[in-house]
Amino acid sequence: MTVDWGNVFAGRVAGMGASEIRELLKLLERPEIISFAGGIPDPDFFPTAAIARAYEKIFQSNSGAGGALQYTISEGFTPLREWICAYLGRRGIQAGLDEVLVTSGSQQALEFVGKLLIGPGEKILVTRPTYLGALQAFSPYEPQYLSVPGDAEGPDLAAVEAALEQKPKFFYLVPDFQNPNGTTISLARREALLDLCAKHGVPIVEDAAYTELRYEGEAIPSLVALDAARNGGKITNVLFCGSFSKTMVPALRVGWINGPAEVINRLVLMKQAGDLHTSTINQIVLHDVVSQNFDSHIRRLRAAYKERRDAMLTALDEFAPAGVTWTKPEGGMFVWIELPEGTDGVDLLARAIKDANVAFVPGSAFHADRSGKNTLRLSFSNNNPERIREGIRRLCGLLQTVAA
Repeated sequence: MTVDWGNVFAGRVAGMGASEIRELLKLLERPEIISFAGGIPDPDFFPTAAIARAYEKIFQSNSGAGGALQYTISEGFTPLREWICAYLGRRGIQAGLDEVLVTSGSQQALEFVGKLLIGPGEKILVTRPTYLGALQAFSPYEPQYLSVPGDAEGPDLAAVEAALEQKPKFFYLVPDFQNPNGTTISLARREALLDLCAKHGVPIVEDAAYTELRYEGEAIPSLVALDAARNGGKITNVLFCGSFSKTMVPALRVGWINGPAEVINRLVLMKQAGDLHTSTINQIVLHDVVSQNFDSHIRRLRAAYKERRDAMLTALDEFAPAGVTWTKPEGGMFVWIELPEGTDGVDLLARAIKDANVAFVPGSAFHADRSGKNTLRLSFSNNNPERIREGIRRLCGLLQTVAA
């Protein structure tokens, strides 16, 4: 008798689904496809020389290689955590070592948050749309999603208050250049959201993956910094997820989560059970690189990605048909397209790949309720300006038939 694995799986497995983005990344291997799908950095901008020197330094050291190849503490490589604390301090967040946990990318931080806070059937609050990876991280814990709409300033406050009255476990937000729609929550809206969440005793999970990638306008204090300023410098109501994947290099898989020590202590136990610790040598290398090159590297990225964002927006202005609208982000990696009602982004993607050799992510993937079928996410980070212009020209040629 053979095992019927479908009957052996835990019930929560039903909440796990494949990422549309992961499947679309396979298209990058086809040179004829201009892909605006994966929100990934351009490898031409990776600090490869600095990373190579850091690895070489470890293996040329008389004592360094042994420690770099050994187990380390679950909390993370101490000098890297100290660097993170100093980085947060420059942004108005006074964090101690016991308030920072290094994770295998910020995606692992989101998965740990889901495991720590969500029970079957419990409510969590997200925006509509929201980051697909967060939905993937939370869904196995069988939550009930409460989705709130928003505008250019951020989530609709009346909708947020109505949802908070249902006592969700937390409110997940990407305040800066949100994945997928590129919008940024205004300072006034951030303050109001903190007021509402504090009133209802609901914590905020702040995802800051794109915060450093600002191309215009003034930087806005993070939710965690505003929270700390209200509470004598102590983080109280916000968990802050950071990442080096978009700013330095994804493959090292290093991110972090910052929050009250009582929360971080619980997350450390999850880290111990999950993978013991993030790669020791990768943490050491990353610490070496960011200690020397972080600010200069960020300046380089901002200049390059701004040029690409501008190329996409200019091409949309030139080629997009009437009835198609889009966001104009101040930073990040994404432009959000809204098509006429009745358009199906999934069907359009199949046609775009077949007829125009262009790829994107259908917007319904970013909606907990799978609405938003007439929306698309375009990423401008991984193509040069000329290729972006050509891809938008092709896509808009197809959209002419949709918007007509």
